[in-house]
Amino acid sequence: MKISLGSWAFSFGPYASKPVAIEKIAERLSEAGYDGIEICGFPPHVTLSSHPTAESRRALVRYLSDLNLEVSGYAADFTLANPVTEGNEQKYLELFKQNLELVKAIGSPTIRVDSVAAPGVLIGAEFDGAMERVSGVWNKAAELAMDVGVRMVWEFEPGFLFNKPSEILKLHQKVAHANFHVLFDTSHAYMCGVVAARHHGQKEKLHGGVKEFLNMLSWRIGAIHVIDSDGTLHGDETSTHCPFGEGNIDFKALAPDLKQVPDIDWWCIDLCFLPDSWSMIEPSLQFVRKLLK
Repeated sequence: MKISLGSWAFSFGPYASKPVAIEKIAERLSEAGYDGIEICGFPPHVTLSSHPTAESRRALVRYLSDLNLEVSGYAADFTLANPVTEGNEQKYLELFKQNLELVKAIGSPTIRVDSVAAPGVLIGAEFDGAMERVSGVWNKAAELAMDVGVRMVWEFEPGFLFNKPSEILKLHQKVAHANFHVLFDTSHAYMCGVVAARHHGQKEKLHGGVKEFLNMLSWRIGAIHVIDSDGTLHGDETSTHCPFGEGNIDFKALAPDLKQVPDIDWWCIDLCFLPDSWSMIEPSLQFVRKLLK
C-alpha cells in the first residue's frame, strides 16, 4: 500500500487566508518519505486556470517526478456546475471532460466528485428528483472517465446531500456503472454512520460503526482516505478531522478490513481543517505505516 497526503489540508479552513504553495507541500512530503500527493483542484493549487496548457501540466509531472512523488488522486472543482440543479447536466459534463484532460495529463488514477449541494435543502419529491438527476449525469461522467482509463470516485460526507448509509447505497446502485465508485473517508464514515450528522428526517446509525459501514460498501469502494474523528462537526458543516489516536475510531480493529478492500493501491491521509496540519505530516505518516505493518 502506498501512502499520500491531500494538498487541500494546506489551502482550506485555517490555511484559506495563507495557503501553502503546491510546490512547497510536495517538497515537504518528499522529504518526509511519502509515496505521493493527492491534489486539490481548487485554487490556489492545480486547477484548469493555473495549469491550462499541456506544457504546464508536463512541468508539474516533471517536478513531482524529481521529488519521487506520484499523484494518488485529483479532487476536481464542480461548484460552478452543481449536479443537483436542474438543467446543469451538459454544463457538468463539459466541465468534467475538461478536468479529465487535466487528470490524464498529470497521471492521476482517480477523479473525485461530490454532490456539491448541502443536505436538508431538498425533501420529498424534490429530493427524489435530485437523486435521479445526479445519478444520470454521474453515469455519463463515469463512462467518460472509463474511456480514458480514470476511476471516478464519489466522496460522501455530512456537508453534502446524500449522506445517509441507505442513500449512499441507493445512489451508487442508481448510477449503475462499473467505473463509479465510493471514496471511503474514515472520518466521514464515522460522522455519517455512527453520529448520523446532518441526516434529513429520521437519522440512520450503524451499530457496528465504521467497520460495518466499510463492509456494507465493500466492493463499491474505489479510494480510501484515513483520518480520525472526535464525533464533532467542523463549523457545523462537515466532519472534524482530528489527529490519529485522538479520536473515536479504532484503527487497529479497522485496519485489517481496510486492507481487504479490493483494487486499492493508496491510502490518502486527510488533514483537512486542522490548524496545525503542517506539523502533523511526519507523525501521521508514521502512524499509518505502523498501522499497515
